[in-house]
Parts: sequence; C-alpha cells; structure tokens
Amino acid sequence: MKLVLQRVQRATVRIDEQVVGAIQTGLLIFVGAEAGDDEATAQRLAAKVAKLRIFADEAGKMNRNITQAQGAILSVSQFTLLADLHHGNRPSFQAAGDPQAAHQVYTAFNEALVAQGLSVATGQFGADMQVELVNDGPATFLLNDRESAQ
Repeated sequence: MKLVLQRVQRATVRIDEQVVGAIQTGLLIFVGAEAGDDEATAQRLAAKVAKLRIFADEAGKMNRNITQAQGAILSVSQFTLLADLHHGNRPSFQAAGDPQAAHQVYTAFNEALVAQGLSVATGQFGADMQVELVNDGPATFLLNDRESAQ
C-alpha cells in the first residue's frame, strides 16, 4: 500500500457536486492498494497512522498523534499513487491491485482505522471525486508499506 497523508485544517470530497465526506482538523489520506496487499497490510498501516506523531504540541513540535490532536481522517482511494512514470510518457498501472481486491483492502484499511478509535470519513471507491483541502503546515507525508518492510 502507498499512502499520502496530508495534515489538514479541513478537507472535503465531492461526487457530482454532493459532499460525500468532510473533516475539520486531521488527516486527508490518499490510499493506493497494490497487488498483493491484504487485510494484514491494511491493519498494519492503520496502526502506524494512528501512532504517527505529526501534530504540533504546545511548543510547536510534531509530538502528538491524531487522537491527541482530536483530529479525524478523510480517506480517499487513489490508484494513481501506483503509477510507474519511469518509462515513456504514459503512466503504467501494473502495480495497482485488481479493482475488487483493492476495494477490499481499502475497506479493511478504513475499518482498521475505526478499530483504532479514529473518526473516519471516506470518498467512494472508484468514483470520479473532487477533493478540496487546506493543508496545515503544509505537512505532507508518504508511507509505502513495501519500502518500510525492507
């Protein structure tokens, strides 16, 4: 799995002009499920996200996790995170999981976040979505399960 985590003051996802998910302070997480990812991958990354100390404390240091910051999560599926841009001018998506399997991993990730005690709003898997955010910091982090396992 590949995740892009953006610390936000607020974020909203719309489909056909209708808000389907919105949060105030917290994390907007773009989620890309790779071929071979499974429920264990989703649970491992959800636990990591819950523990990340990327929110400021009273001294302005990144020392609080999302629970301590009283934040929420907006989780949005994004298979384009898996694009390979190294060859030619058109992205290759061979690393992306089968859509049905990727949907299951995305759902498992969101359920694992909720099991961590987090408030989670979502987009809609596979939909054409418009995402608006106010990045806080800006602070953007990349989390790639395949790289962290090495």
